[in-house]
Amino acid sequence: MKHLALAAALLAAASGAAADPETYTIDPNHTFPLYEVGHMGYSIQRGRFDKTQGKIVLDLIAHTGSVDVTIDTTTVDSGVGKLDERLRGENFFNVARYPEMTFRSRELVFEGDNVKRANGELTLLGVTRPVTLEMTHFKCGTNLMLSRHVCGADMITRIRRSEFGMTYLTSLVTDEVTLRVNVEALGEH
Repeated sequence: MKHLALAAALLAAASGAAADPETYTIDPNHTFPLYEVGHMGYSIQRGRFDKTQGKIVLDLIAHTGSVDVTIDTTTVDSGVGKLDERLRGENFFNVARYPEMTFRSRELVFEGDNVKRANGELTLLGVTRPVTLEMTHFKCGTNLMLSRHVCGADMITRIRRSEFGMTYLTSLVTDEVTLRVNVEALGEH
């Protein structure tokens, strides 16, 4: 009987040790996705998107999770007002018709306790294609100022904009675009 009670107690303790997945909300004040494109073979031009929202779910024990990021393409910011108007137009982001770009992943790849990749789908200009975001940085911990659990990541991928229907001026502005998504997200508990 003592062995049965001990086994039941160990089972209860073990099941209590399993952590539930934690949900994190993307902090729009610390998340600014960037793009990089080659310009006429002379330089690399960079810009960012000023509004991003989404959720990240992590189960660090089970090594599973998901990522949902929505980027407001109407906030594209190259640092040059006239260029931003062109980027928002029909030839590029066509924000009147497609005001958002999304990345959705249901498959996070871990190495040890660190997330290394997010395999998912990017939707841009109404076209959805498989994309993998590689993690160049990933860290979770407690933000002492907020007394909340926080995760941060830097993710990178390269896409061909023509595969999403953005074919304008590919002879002057490279077809290959580097997307860098830096994220800071706050735990909901």
